[in-house]
Amino acid sequence: MSEQKPISPWNYKPWWCQPWSIILTGVTMIGGSWLIFKTIWLTVLVSIPVLTWMGFFVLFWPQLIIRSGILESYKE
Repeated sequence: MSEQKPISPWNYKPWWCQPWSIILTGVTMIGGSWLIFKTIWLTVLVSIPVLTWMGFFVLFWPQLIIRSGILESYKE
C-alpha cells in the first residue's frame, strides 16, 4: 500500500512566491517603515495592508486552491 501525499500548491509556485519569501518581504516592509519613519502610527498604517496580504497568501490561498480541486489534474 502506498500512501498518497497531500497536494501542496506551493510545489507549483516559483521561489519568490513561497511562504518564506512572502513572510520575509512583509516583515522587511513593516520593519523598514519603522526604521525609516520611527513613527508607530505610520508603521501600523503600513502593517495593516501588509499583514492582510501575508495572511491571505500564506493562510487562505493554499486552502482555496486545494478545495477548488484545480491541482487534481496535476497529480502524477
